Amino acid sequence: MSENAILAALRRLGIGKEEMSGHGFRAMARTLLNEVLGFRPDYIEHQLAHVVRDPLGRANNRTAHLPQRREMMQAWADYLDRLRAA
Repeated sequence: MSENAILAALRRLGIGKEEMSGHGFRAMARTLLNEVLGFRPDYIEHQLAHVVRDPLGRANNRTAHLPQRREMMQAWADYLDRLRAA
């Protein structure tokens, strides 16, 4: 899905450009997954399709962490469900 598709959907929902952007949702998820739900930044960065650097700073870390990312996405869905129910 393109950034413009996300922006158009936000605008149709009445959310202005000063309130939120498509990238803002990614940044918010990145922060909450780490600080609230306690997931490792490298799992989050892989899920967001970002280049993950190894401890020496090289961008050649090709690990996938699929089981951990699956667990993380379920925790994210559960977190959003709890917010909706509150």
